Amino acid sequence: TNSVISVLEGANPIVVPNSEGYRTTPSVVGYFSQGKQVVGHIAKRQNVINPLNTFYSVKRFIGCKFVDIEQEISRVSYKIQTGIDGTIKFFCPILEKEFSPEEISSIILKKLVNDTNIFLKSNFKNIILTVPAYFNDSQRIATQDAALLAGLNVLRIINEPTAAALAYGFEKKKNEILFIFDLGGGTFDVSILETSESLFEVLATSGDIHLGGDDFDRVISEYIINNFKMKYGIDLNLDKQALQRIIESSERAKIELS
Repeated sequence: TNSVISVLEGANPIVVPNSEGYRTTPSVVGYFSQGKQVVGHIAKRQNVINPLNTFYSVKRFIGCKFVDIEQEISRVSYKIQTGIDGTIKFFCPILEKEFSPEEISSIILKKLVNDTNIFLKSNFKNIILTVPAYFNDSQRIATQDAALLAGLNVLRIINEPTAAALAYGFEKKKNEILFIFDLGGGTFDVSILETSESLFEVLATSGDIHLGGDDFDRVISEYIINNFKMKYGIDLNLDKQALQRIIESSERAKIELS
């Protein structure tokens, strides 16, 4: 749902703000006529009026086949179709073009890198990627392919719970068992890690891939839509623009109540 990039200053990791001044960047890419592309906060804001040409939550689909995600199609406003060999393609009607999840992910990575180059006043190519602990080999390879498309050299891919443990300095302790909660935009994961000096091992991981911030928003939205239908007899699910506006308002209400 959101992406973040950090760098080490000495031994301290710092989160790099994007060009808009935020510490996180919405993982959203939008397109207008004449091929104009917007990424991040701008893309998220225009999603309400341009739902068919705005792509978000693509991490759910990366490294998967179409048959694996058919139940997910109704959860997004854009069109998903099957490509060659059962791969996933996002259709952009305004450009009459298809994109793979890796291509959209690479565009998001490019923005993060460009913003970081401006922040550091220097260019870099080498990165370490983090992925959910439950990602399988094809999902990890697809994530690495997205980085390669963005012109990056992936030094290593590590699990997100391991990255969290490293950020908190658990490598300085010996023989610990850690239980790490990861509540994200799409998922709620838990992982059990065993640490021994500089060695991290994921012993177990589990979670719900539909219990993140997006899903909280969806519950609020469904409540609004069902009440509106009971009161006025109109199903707002049939209007993509109205639906997107409700989802956006639901997220805003959730944040204000948090």
